[in-house]
Amino acid sequence: MSQFSNLEARKLPLGALTGVEDFQVYTERQLEQIPQLQRLPAALRRSMRAVAQVLPFRVNRYVVDELIDWDKVPDDPIFQLTFPQEGMLAPEDFQRIAALLDAGADPAQIRAVAQDIRQKLNPHPAGQRLLNVPRLDDKRLEGMQHKYRETVLFFPSQGQTCHAYCTFCFRWAQFVGDKELRIASHEAALLHRYLRQHHEVTDLLMTGGDPMVMKTKHLAAYLEPLLQPEFSHIQTLRIGTKALSFWPQRFVLDEDADDLLRLLERLVRKGKHVAVMAHFNHWRELDTPIAREAVRRVRATGAVIRSQSPLVAHINDSADVWARLWQTQVSLGIVPYYMFVERDTGASRYFEVPLVRAWEIYRDAIQQVSGVARTVRGPSMSAGPGKVEVQGVADVAGEQVFVLRFIQGRNPDWVQRPFFARFDPQATWLDDLRPALGEENFFFQAEYDAMQTRAVL
Repeated sequence: MSQFSNLEARKLPLGALTGVEDFQVYTERQLEQIPQLQRLPAALRRSMRAVAQVLPFRVNRYVVDELIDWDKVPDDPIFQLTFPQEGMLAPEDFQRIAALLDAGADPAQIRAVAQDIRQKLNPHPAGQRLLNVPRLDDKRLEGMQHKYRETVLFFPSQGQTCHAYCTFCFRWAQFVGDKELRIASHEAALLHRYLRQHHEVTDLLMTGGDPMVMKTKHLAAYLEPLLQPEFSHIQTLRIGTKALSFWPQRFVLDEDADDLLRLLERLVRKGKHVAVMAHFNHWRELDTPIAREAVRRVRATGAVIRSQSPLVAHINDSADVWARLWQTQVSLGIVPYYMFVERDTGASRYFEVPLVRAWEIYRDAIQQVSGVARTVRGPSMSAGPGKVEVQGVADVAGEQVFVLRFIQGRNPDWVQRPFFARFDPQATWLDDLRPALGEENFFFQAEYDAMQTRAVL
């Protein structure tokens, strides 16, 4: 019998789980209804309202009441993680939208200007819409991506929101109400047909948004059919989620929390490796009793929790923060997995960190932890050609260079091949780098260019 058959299976009594139990969300329209904001200067509230016209804003009462230290606002990292900041927009764009708000402009005019600004923010980076969308019967499967041979990403339509939005989110375009920018599918049948035809695929990643906003019955409809023998090649089921941070009640107190855990347990028992790909940006997110109980309950199903996060300015650009985050995760049984570089999209101008600084933070943090925490890879750029890791800075043949390698690539043959880029202290992304040692192009460039040409045709 499943250990999650009733509430008594919980290790902690409900009275020990302090914090918000009822899910209450605030969006741009309810910004002024958040009680704690009334303490803040009017100018700061004005800037938040302006930025929230352009980039998505959504936060819930658990984050507001339990995770943010309001005595340290605006510098508090969780506040920076969830509330809009003026620097997220270029100065001229911020002034455009703020002036319209100040003048009481027509909402349609504000929406039009906001949409114009969004088009400059690279809504779909790294070839997501051009190169990643697979085909079935010569039709594009818009709610799926198949960038790497072994892994298919699926965007369930019921999971294309989150319990709260991260200000740095690289999928911000999913949440601004523009159907042209949104990636989603409600077709479980198409997903299953595609997987039947592609036996090279071993991993399915449910992503979004956040699949954990779905009711368990919807998640089960996508995943349980994969227990049939015809899907034996699908070995790993990954679920990307921020719920362990932004709404741990999903695994403990929600009305179908036990159903969710029974589903994970059933998938594991039937032979699938279930990996909850958790997004933790700061150790504070793991400090509440209910977050720790949620982690315990997920691990009790046999699922593995792996943690990934970008390194972002104003939130976690500190080696000490990362070291403490990894140490906390290991103590709770979470596997540190990736340190990402902030993608070149959305509010990246505010959150990006130079690659050399990202590498220094990674190196200094990894030196502070034991070997069991050194499973984390990074800093890694999820760029168009693949996941490129900055391994360090070195002098080669009298030239200072970045040492790089592919952790994953569109062509599997690129993986683990070291290559060099000229050292650039200002570079923040792969596209900023140039080949070193007299080379005209990186070794993968011609093949990648050909991939892009074929995709256009």
